[in-house]
Amino acid sequence: MIDWDDVRYFLAAARGGSVRAAAKRLGVNHATVLRRIAQLEDRLGAQMFEKLPSGYRLTAAGEEVLEFADQMEASSHQLETRVFGRDQSVGGLLRVTLPPPLVAHLLMPDFAEFVRLHPGIEMEILSSGELANLTNREADVAIRVVYDRETLPLNLHGLKGPDLFGGFYMSGDRLAEWRAGGPDPRWIAISGHGVPDWTREGELRTTGAPFTTMDFEAQIAAVRQGIGITALPCFVGDADPLLERVPETDLHLYGPVWLLTQGETRKTKRVRLFTEFVSRRLAAYAPLLAGLSISRD
Repeated sequence: MIDWDDVRYFLAAARGGSVRAAAKRLGVNHATVLRRIAQLEDRLGAQMFEKLPSGYRLTAAGEEVLEFADQMEASSHQLETRVFGRDQSVGGLLRVTLPPPLVAHLLMPDFAEFVRLHPGIEMEILSSGELANLTNREADVAIRVVYDRETLPLNLHGLKGPDLFGGFYMSGDRLAEWRAGGPDPRWIAISGHGVPDWTREGELRTTGAPFTTMDFEAQIAAVRQGIGITALPCFVGDADPLLERVPETDLHLYGPVWLLTQGETRKTKRVRLFTEFVSRRLAAYAPLLAGLSISRD
């Protein structure tokens, strides 16, 4: 009988292209991956990989096994979500993934209230730039800003929330200096986003080399210090007493805020309670998200 755990190690190596990549993905050592793959090869009586200087390449037998392994993985995830979906207890683990700005600058007080209302729910917040995979049960609920609904996987159930807009912000002191005829500001960017073309010309042009940060909180700190101008979600920039929205600049649409769940998972009581709760809070924040209010009240 084939051990599913052996198949998991085979899949990780096939997708990563090397034993090292598989070990890193699974959080184990190099030897464990080799042992598991060897066990699968012994069980099937066939070699799964050719070892090349560039990495591991699937043999013909390995290609056939990969097709069935993908099906086994999909069936395993489907079984987990169906069983999970029948769990109607209010207790248990609830994983929520969302962008760092939404959790740190908007929704954390609401999350705190939710766990006070439901002390049996163990919440795990996954906030990073990477998208957790709901199909693989890396998270139960995703809160995402999605400009085009068509880009989302068809198997996700989406609850559309209010639109999120952004604006252009400077520190109050730096803005006053610039409007009084001082030097044009630098553009403050997060690494990988670059400088927008429009900032190089017109009344709102930037000057000099851009100032680049590695994350959102550093970006906010930089604009507070008067280094220059940057784009921020309105719910962040408008609520910051040290920042001012640059006059005569247009807001830009990031997209609607979506609450996303998958398959049977959304039928569990704790997921339903959470999505209904957060949906109401997001609706109340619609003016703030649209840049029409500077208050959370």
